[in-house]
Amino acid sequence: MKPAPATAAHPAAILAIILASYFMILLDNSVIFTALPSVQADLQLSTGELSWVQDAYTLVFGGLLLLGARAGDLLGRRRVFVFGLVVFSLSSLLIGLAPAGWWAISGRAVQGIGAAIVAPASLSLLTASFPEGSERTRAVALYGATAGIGASLGLVIGGALARWISWRAGFFVNVPIGAAMIALAPRFLPETGRARGRFDVFGALSATLGVGALLFGIINTADAGWNSPVTLTAVSAGAVLLIVIVLIERRAAQPIMPLRLFRSRRRTGAYVARFLYLGAMIGFFFFTTQFMQEVLGFDPLQAGLGFLPMTAVNFAVAMSIPRLIRQMPGSVALLTGILMTLAGMFWLSRVGVDSGYWTGVALPMVLIGAGQGFAFAPLTSFGISGAPAADAGAASGLVNTFHQVGTCLGLGIAVAAAAAVPSGPATAHLAAQVSAALTTGSILLLLALAVAAALILPAEMAERRTRTLPAARPVALAGTTR
Repeated sequence: MKPAPATAAHPAAILAIILASYFMILLDNSVIFTALPSVQADLQLSTGELSWVQDAYTLVFGGLLLLGARAGDLLGRRRVFVFGLVVFSLSSLLIGLAPAGWWAISGRAVQGIGAAIVAPASLSLLTASFPEGSERTRAVALYGATAGIGASLGLVIGGALARWISWRAGFFVNVPIGAAMIALAPRFLPETGRARGRFDVFGALSATLGVGALLFGIINTADAGWNSPVTLTAVSAGAVLLIVIVLIERRAAQPIMPLRLFRSRRRTGAYVARFLYLGAMIGFFFFTTQFMQEVLGFDPLQAGLGFLPMTAVNFAVAMSIPRLIRQMPGSVALLTGILMTLAGMFWLSRVGVDSGYWTGVALPMVLIGAGQGFAFAPLTSFGISGAPAADAGAASGLVNTFHQVGTCLGLGIAVAAAAAVPSGPATAHLAAQVSAALTTGSILLLLALAVAAALILPAEMAERRTRTLPAARPVALAGTTR
């Protein structure tokens, strides 16, 4: 593998290409939410088929992330990154042209393949292009901000396009963006070169099938519940395969998921905290959208615009994070972010049929947006911090894998919590379901806060103390002259 350059030749162009590409795949993770009613009406889908328009993307994306990350390490990250963009852009075009439900679902699955390649490659290219220090801190902060803003802005864009043009426009917009990135990437992005070595076939199969089975089981809970034989079989198979991959990776010469990455308490804490944090956030997006449309009476566009208080504050805070992290430890910023998100989520969980938008939704969103702005950059930087250059792709893949698995599991848990609410009048019942789901999200955030405080904060404090300790003075031996 070629050594990373000391300084990026075109830092602004490199950052723009990476962030635009990452934003594009995150956009399609959420752009479909506010457009789902339009998709269902246009393609005449059943409720089960409609769920797979989103789930096919999530399942393939999450299942192939580690494989996509390892491919970048072995074949060259820029080369793999461009290939992923081609797959993602072409599948977006096919989804936009879909004449039937099976076409759209298949296209979403292929789009998930492209996303599973682009996401880890984009983060590992970022770390390869920017040296340790203020440049990388700023780049990772912007990357983390993109993760938060992409999800919320996708709801706005999806609702606007579905109302003014068509749900198909949400996918067609990827084509010119993808084409531009494909043309610019070879010109500006550095190539990391091919790595010698064997591909960890058994590790790749175990990781892909294990994560895929786990995600499938979680997704299946939305329709069949946690006691379904299919759910139990899939989740059990996923858990067994994940144990198998640990056993395989302990002996693999060039593992797809190097276990040494988990030796750092800070990295491990970042993975687990991200898992829990995203588990809470997906329930927030999913149920708050329904609350605004079914209880407050918003149309899809108004519901999308309803997230703007969060998006605006998220962007403003995220832009200030590089400067703030120079003045405070990253773990403190992370704890602040999770705590603010928790406060906003708990406030929002108190909504009911008599709640208004401004006091019941918008103001809690301001806290959630600020919390996201503080939390995402440290979660991302701690997930790749200290990883050897050869493991950069694997570390990036784990960041995104825990992101996706947390999203799926969080939605499954939130849906299960909502389903436990006793039936009643439609509007009051939905409001109670939203409250139950967001209360569950608050518990996940409380767990994320505990993980960050127990693993990340002590590790960073210990490292800072080590850096600031004065060099030991030599001790004079008895009988020697000074």
